[in-house]
Amino acid sequence: MTWTVVLVLSLGAFLLKVFGFVVIGDRKFPPQVEAVIALIPAALLCALIMKDTFTAGHDLQIDARAVGLVVAVLGVWRKVPIWLVIVLACAATGITRAIS
Repeated sequence: MTWTVVLVLSLGAFLLKVFGFVVIGDRKFPPQVEAVIALIPAALLCALIMKDTFTAGHDLQIDARAVGLVVAVLGVWRKVPIWLVIVLACAATGITRAIS
């Protein structure tokens, strides 16, 4: 991939975002639509995490990354500080890889 392609794609993404602001403007959506729109980033982030955790190429793969994800979920559920969640998940993944 060349820098020209990267710059053109970046400009295209930026123009699409600006286009959305221009078209929508200051319009207000119904409360139900706004509630759904507010949940979209969290759903996309969860989907990306699941895809990256449980796949390798086109195949389903459950390995040490799943252990790290479980530890991270438990840490967030128990309201552990985010820096500690990251450290614990990395440590659990590393230990699992070292053992297996």
